[in-house]
Amino acid sequence: MDVKQRIETLKKQINRYDYEYHVLDAPTISDVAYDKLLRELIELEEAHPTLKSDDSPTQRIGGRVLEGFDKVDHTLPMFSLANAFNPGDLKAFDRRLKAVAPGATYIVERKLDGLAAALTYTQGKLTCAATRGNGVVGEDITHNVKTIRSVPMTLQKAVDIEVRGEIFMPKAAFLRLNEAREAAGEATFKNPRNAAAGSVRQLDSRIAADRTLDMVIYSLSERDEDATMTHQETLDHLRDLGFKTNDVVACDSIDAVIEACLEIESKRNDYPFDIDGAVVKVNERTLYKTIGYTAKSPKWAIAYKFQAEEALTRIEAILFQVGRTGQITPVAVLRPVDIQGSTVSRATLHNDGYIRDKDIRVGDDVLIRKAGDIIPEVVSVVLENRKAGVKPFEMISTCPKCHTPLTRSESEADLYCENPTCPAKRTEALIHFVSRRAMDIEGMGHRIVEMLYNEGYLASIPDIYRLKDHREALIRRAGFGEKSIDKLLKHIEKSKQNSLERLLFGLGIRYVGEKVAKVLAMHFGTLSDMIHSGVEELVAIDEVGEKIASSVVDYFADAHHRAMLEELAALGLNMKYTGKRPESGAFNGMVFVLTGKLDSMTRDEAKADIEARGGKVTGSVSQQTDVLIAGEDAGSKLAKAQSLGIDVWDETTFKQRLM
Repeated sequence: MDVKQRIETLKKQINRYDYEYHVLDAPTISDVAYDKLLRELIELEEAHPTLKSDDSPTQRIGGRVLEGFDKVDHTLPMFSLANAFNPGDLKAFDRRLKAVAPGATYIVERKLDGLAAALTYTQGKLTCAATRGNGVVGEDITHNVKTIRSVPMTLQKAVDIEVRGEIFMPKAAFLRLNEAREAAGEATFKNPRNAAAGSVRQLDSRIAADRTLDMVIYSLSERDEDATMTHQETLDHLRDLGFKTNDVVACDSIDAVIEACLEIESKRNDYPFDIDGAVVKVNERTLYKTIGYTAKSPKWAIAYKFQAEEALTRIEAILFQVGRTGQITPVAVLRPVDIQGSTVSRATLHNDGYIRDKDIRVGDDVLIRKAGDIIPEVVSVVLENRKAGVKPFEMISTCPKCHTPLTRSESEADLYCENPTCPAKRTEALIHFVSRRAMDIEGMGHRIVEMLYNEGYLASIPDIYRLKDHREALIRRAGFGEKSIDKLLKHIEKSKQNSLERLLFGLGIRYVGEKVAKVLAMHFGTLSDMIHSGVEELVAIDEVGEKIASSVVDYFADAHHRAMLEELAALGLNMKYTGKRPESGAFNGMVFVLTGKLDSMTRDEAKADIEARGGKVTGSVSQQTDVLIAGEDAGSKLAKAQSLGIDVWDETTFKQRLM
């Protein structure tokens, strides 16, 4: 078989495998075998450039598209960038580039550590937002991107345009989110990038709206032959249209580029968001076609990646924190050290398994860094510095506050104090109960709660509603006054009217976060009905698994908890769900999937109409789906629904059923 014939055979094979993987979601070849074929094709085309064609699979970028969202075909591929790790790599990039474009100059900009996305505007209106996905096919995240305040819904001019940028979570928002998740007994995010990615892939846009995401636009999507502006002029144009864009530095030489990259790296801690490098691009976009592309990356740009900043310090002690659920968290007390612009003196050690895996001991020298440039973590122990006599770590077996023996379930890595009267648990539980996402008692911050607990005014949750009995004593206390006390007592009284889901969340039942609390409150309607439910009834509820169900049953079976709830009811707290409910309607119990473009309404509006009539909207077609609503350009979901015999409604039928 000659070279031309072999190339054509490889193209057909790879195109078929791409179709099976990305369209049908039914791969018939392993990743290793696929990569071997692709490498062979790349090598043959590089050796015989005249046989390379625009439809070759080497012009595509490989990757995976996750389930659960409609797929979006990118009009132009969203390429990844090649990396440079030192000034020498940047100089090599410059030599390669200047060989074909000697007059090129550069733009350097910060590389935000987030999630790449493409936004499409039609007549100046946002019509679609999609993740990068595999570079060729992404996922439709329009409903979540619309919640990002920095993304304009309508541009300054009625233009048809596609732009690309980075969705990210500012550091302050990341810290607030993790604090809230920790208070809710939920797993925290490791870094802002993971938090941003998880947020834009929520099916419920309300979750994304609550996460304070941001977006910076870094390019205009257009074919190289259509480019007329420089990159810097393009960014100016995008700003004029209403987009938030990146700060850039113009450079005439690679030495200036290196200086700019090092300057950005030196200031990385000053930015209110994470960056993991700098991006170097040719400014003259009219040269992009001449400079060209590799199979996965443009040759006219490169990412200068920063090294994670680490510091050497010593572990002087290991302390143990008790959370509101009784979870025990070891914390390393460090010899204070400056890292990335701040002094670090503590680092979480997660659990005893984490410590054993890294063989961390008191007295060890360790390398630390900030995970996601925010949370201090121990990278490794410097074993060659270990002194003789340093003892292996031993996990505590009793609570450091109340000395109750600790317990651990088979399915968890963490130890817990199960003593309901543990003072550390009580304080944390009180702080959680009054927090904004729970009972939302304004004026009862962390410091006030601890002070009231330490001075004997608060020993339990019901004591919050008995603080009015201590009004005169509190007014006389330094730091308070009549107005501030009366304002606090007013907010406490107001919280009694909160709907049941806030009380449920505030109780701090293990595994019951905000969402599950609302699901339970809506399902049962009253606390009394919930208390008398069993595991089987609970697991039959959507969003409630066996672990949650068992935790809820165990909580209400506890006599101490039951007595506390009776106290709260006697004090006047509402024990019923008073929020909005879906209207009883024709869609009760039905499961819907939306696909394609609807002309008369957005997907969020269609979803709201379905839920208001008792239906549920999911992201993927399955045997549990009752109806697929297919708009224009419906894709693989329509084919799957037809193959399963699921009812398919067009937009007209859907609107008729709404009447």
